Amino acid sequence: MRKRYLFFSSLLLIGSGVSSFLTIFSVPKHPQLLTVNEEGEEQPLVCYQGHPQQTLDRDGELNLLVWNIYKQNRAAWSDALTGYSSEADLLLLQEASMNEPLKQWISQHNWDGAQANAFRVLGESTGVLNLSKLMPSLACAYTEVEPWLRLPKSGIYAEYPLSSGETLASVNLHAVNFTYGTAEYEAQLNRLLDRLAHHRGPIILAGDFNSWSSRRMHVLTHALSEIGLREVAFEPDNRITFFNGLPLDHVFYRGLTLRSAQVPKTEASDHNPMLVSFTLPAKRH
Repeated sequence: MRKRYLFFSSLLLIGSGVSSFLTIFSVPKHPQLLTVNEEGEEQPLVCYQGHPQQTLDRDGELNLLVWNIYKQNRAAWSDALTGYSSEADLLLLQEASMNEPLKQWISQHNWDGAQANAFRVLGESTGVLNLSKLMPSLACAYTEVEPWLRLPKSGIYAEYPLSSGETLASVNLHAVNFTYGTAEYEAQLNRLLDRLAHHRGPIILAGDFNSWSSRRMHVLTHALSEIGLREVAFEPDNRITFFNGLPLDHVFYRGLTLRSAQVPKTEASDHNPMLVSFTLPAKRH
């Protein structure tokens, strides 16, 4: 009798835990892209296609902000994001929680873009977020489930027109973190790199790669070297690192000229922002 009681008590606890998890977290069955504009509207898609009338760069200069904003959990995030994005043409954000303060910030600063809805927490979508002054010509969401936590990490593949006549292909990535081995890590990377491998124009691949082991760094650098991507070197370099000294955040590029790259320190997130400036190749005739 006691064993039966313990068995049913355990089932009740497990059921209660699952019920609580499902109440707090909601995970889409398929990768889901949410379009975001200054009105704060969201439209769930897998991929978005548009026909922007503008170009992403400004007279051949392209400024990039890449930052894991820690779900806006720290009080100073808004002022910090305003400052770091003041000269940026493209924002690639990770761990963005689409709550009302972030929607208001996007509207106030007249940004457009798309978010990969990795999962919702109490109704608010969380995932990587692309913002610019124009919608991309193409954007697709990608997700990879964390094998232990069972919550997905996300990525966005997007294309933007450039004044050079070429198209920029960008990937905004938040890589899977808690894994034994690198199988899930490689699977997530390879799906996005397959898209980049077929692109002939400039490329930017950036985000929080959770590259905390030498095995992960080997997978990453080997895969990117095969499609001709170079890593940005920062000065100053205040990227957060794992206890072994390996940085978690990176920017890789191809077909662009690097002008400057810095990582200022901030208390507005548990990651420091990466600010990168590029120039475009000569205009194609």
